[in-house]
Amino acid sequence: MTEREQQILQLIKQDPLIAQNDLAEKLGLSRSAVASHIMNLTRKGYIQGKGYVIAPERFAAVVGGANMDLCGRSLQSLQVGDSNPGILTSGPGGVARNIADNLGRMGSNVQFIGAVGDDTWGLNLLDSCRDVGVNVDHCFVMPNRTTSTYLSIHDADGEMQLALNDMALIDELDQSKLAKRAQVFNRAGVIVLDANLPESALEYLFHAHSDKAIFVDPVSGLKAHKIKPYLAHIHTLKPNLAEAEFLSGITIDADDKLDQVANALHEQGVKQLLISLGAKGAYSSVEGQGRFIPAPRTQVTNVTGAGDALMAGLVHGFLNHWNWDQSVEFALAAARLTLSASTTINSIMSEQAVFRLIEESSC
Repeated sequence: MTEREQQILQLIKQDPLIAQNDLAEKLGLSRSAVASHIMNLTRKGYIQGKGYVIAPERFAAVVGGANMDLCGRSLQSLQVGDSNPGILTSGPGGVARNIADNLGRMGSNVQFIGAVGDDTWGLNLLDSCRDVGVNVDHCFVMPNRTTSTYLSIHDADGEMQLALNDMALIDELDQSKLAKRAQVFNRAGVIVLDANLPESALEYLFHAHSDKAIFVDPVSGLKAHKIKPYLAHIHTLKPNLAEAEFLSGITIDADDKLDQVANALHEQGVKQLLISLGAKGAYSSVEGQGRFIPAPRTQVTNVTGAGDALMAGLVHGFLNHWNWDQSVEFALAAARLTLSASTTINSIMSEQAVFRLIEESSC
């Protein structure tokens, strides 16, 4: 939604019977310009029918992992069993939380549902979401529990040498907890989840809310097995190459196998599919029509977080009623924008910034 459309929609919410001439006068526009903006708002689904009936606001319910990322990088060759001088950083992370963060920056309406401890890190995670407009009123703050953390140790070249994760808290986000948020899921325009969730939570979401469009990030090859029984309920799937191979049961030893993988997943019920191929690009498939999308030359500063931005872009497009190809183009550009940042979330992420990158790439 453009800034002008937001202004018009706000005025209509205040007075649903306002005349186009009055809107034009308030905004300093011509009546024809106002009519054009109203037509766009109607096409996008924000206005329904005559008399400016405002459509219920579409939002994404994003549910899954939230943790603090702790990263240490040595300034010289790592000495095992000794203290090493280095640089230590920390920041909010977690696949679902990162997706929600990107969506908030893009301008989407987001409800994030996760579990955090009642400690400083937990409060920091919630604040990081609020700072970008993500609603966290339905998160679970667990008393006397420690917020999930992920610790990685990197050598002087930036290569990870060791990682530890303390993610047990997400197991608290089970069926009984999520059932308490049923009204949020019932009102959502789309449900987004990651495979960090415990199996009882996945069973609940896929069965109790199968009428919703459900977007899924498998997270890793090790966790993808948890979503395999529910492929028939998945609207949009965003796996990487290894995850796609596991879920389809087909080994990709040549580019022409991508069609077979996509068809196998479609046959099991997946409607839309975007396979991330890393530096090679991506493979997009919807309704059995697949295409390889080569990756443009991109400045790569940090690969962490690109997949989360990719999923956020697909969800943002869905909420805005874009067609699949438009959503894919936007999502891939959002991922490229993230690759150029040194942090997991690019601080300049926004719908406008992604469109600008698309425009620059087409020149």
